[in-house]
Amino acid sequence: EVQLQASGGGSVQAGGSLRLSCTASGVTFEHFAIAWFRQAPGKEREGVATIDVGDGDTYYDNSVKGRFTISSDNAKNTVYLQMNSLNPEDTAVYFCAARGTSFYTGLDLISGRYYYWGQGTQVTVSS
Repeated sequence: EVQLQASGGGSVQAGGSLRLSCTASGVTFEHFAIAWFRQAPGKEREGVATIDVGDGDTYYDNSVKGRFTISSDNAKNTVYLQMNSLNPEDTAVYFCAARGTSFYTGLDLISGRYYYWGQGTQVTVSS
């Protein structure tokens, strides 16, 4: 059974950094794409970043390009989201999600076509 565990959220002041982790079990890790989504109160869910674990291709929402980096440690079945230069607009519950790479494209970050979801981790950025 596919299981995703997200962790690493917390509270930080503007300009600070956090690193989120998403650990997967029950999958052939290199055959999956992993993505981070976020949802702020009163807002729709939005895609943040995704990585094709097998080939390392990454995609980012324009709002986080240059500030966030997604990476994978295949030996640990873990994907990280390094978040730098955080601002209050980044405050949200962050979720990791997974899908197989068959028919996968980076545009799925926009469509949200991910089939397995982990629990959220809260990120709060204060001024």
